[in-house]
Amino acid sequence: MLRLLKVAAVLCVVAVAVFGCYTTRDRWLPLLQNSEHDSVAVAPSSSAGGANEQVRLTKQARKNLRLTSMPLVPTTYWRSIEIPGVIVDRPGVSDRGVVAPVSAVVTKIHHYAGETVLPGEPLVTLRLVSESFQISQIELYKAVEEKQITQAEIDRLSDAARSGAVPRSTMIDLNNELRRLDVSIRAYRQDLQIRGLNSQQIEAVTKGDFTSEIIVYAPATTSEEVDSLGTEAADGVEDDFYEVQRVEVELGHHVQAGQKVATLSRHHSLFIEGRAFRQEIPLVQRAAEGKWPIRVELLQESEHDWEGPLPPVTVHHISNTLNDDRRTISFFCPLKNQARRYERDGQSLYLWRFRPGQRVTLHVDVEEFNDVFVVPADAVLIEGPETYLFRQNGDFFDRKPVHVLHQTREEAVIANDGSVPPGIYVTKSGAVQLNRVLQSQSDTAPAGVHVHADGSVHANH
Repeated sequence: MLRLLKVAAVLCVVAVAVFGCYTTRDRWLPLLQNSEHDSVAVAPSSSAGGANEQVRLTKQARKNLRLTSMPLVPTTYWRSIEIPGVIVDRPGVSDRGVVAPVSAVVTKIHHYAGETVLPGEPLVTLRLVSESFQISQIELYKAVEEKQITQAEIDRLSDAARSGAVPRSTMIDLNNELRRLDVSIRAYRQDLQIRGLNSQQIEAVTKGDFTSEIIVYAPATTSEEVDSLGTEAADGVEDDFYEVQRVEVELGHHVQAGQKVATLSRHHSLFIEGRAFRQEIPLVQRAAEGKWPIRVELLQESEHDWEGPLPPVTVHHISNTLNDDRRTISFFCPLKNQARRYERDGQSLYLWRFRPGQRVTLHVDVEEFNDVFVVPADAVLIEGPETYLFRQNGDFFDRKPVHVLHQTREEAVIANDGSVPPGIYVTKSGAVQLNRVLQSQSDTAPAGVHVHADGSVHANH
């Protein structure tokens, strides 16, 4: 009897255990399945073959990474050094001072700072207070009148002189006086012209109509002057003009002869002043002798509003003296400016792309690489001593080892040694992101399975 009770008790315990396992299967069954799956997935991965060098991206993934491609085309590349520089005024070209020709008082200012003026337009009006200027006008008028009197006397005595009634010496003295007056008239005319009077005003003075005011005009620039300076018209500028940089006087001010009344600027042509260390000067001299183009990188300002890249420049001249820091030597490159015109209050104003004081970086060529590939710096992946490009073939991107000859912040020079053939398409950016996707697939994928960037999988072929 006791034995039967023991058997019945064991059966009851087993029945309760089975019933408990059945009712709690939703809790322990997933854990058992996950542990089995992990044991199956890890083991084959340890026996996987070599590293995967290919990644596949969907169209949406490529858009997310902003991937674009470019063909590999053999070209010639120049390695360059970077030299700091600054845009400066071109002496004798960029700025021009306008002075008062005589001692006078300012009665009117026609143009103010920031406005544009064409050659020959009025700048300021001056009321004359110069005694010497008034004397020049009086002496010119007197000389003209005396000449007329002398000429009339010669005409009156000419017949008598031919008959011998008037001594010949008298006629000689009158003719000498006439020539002396002609010389005086020419001298006084020249003096008044230098002081700012035009031809019409000088003719009025000869008739006794003296000038009490003069107008100071913007100076004219002839084509011969521009050619001799080697300057060119700025892009986007149709007319030759000045900008009023500063008005140096005020209404009612008394100015002396030769005193500056305005400063005009012409930023059509500027200089880039580069500052090279003494050990860099031989490289700059080679560029100057060979007239090699120098690439300009403008700092401190975005160039998205201007069309076209910065134009290359060449070395105009190298300074023969050390700068104040005793370590650098300056060299100068002409820079053709660019401008945009806009209208304000009926007047044309200009916006300049380059302004004195802007910082630049000059890239001076020093070494030539022939038959190489040039790609953006973001297209190159660096892993220790290895460097790679990603070749695009439809949706697939293959990692290709390459030899980098030279690299800057912006671009890399790849050797054309057969590791990648010319004409194939490679990504222009995103090499680091593509490599991360490639590594994630290699680290997590089971053997015989290929994982896409979008998470889908398929069996390797």
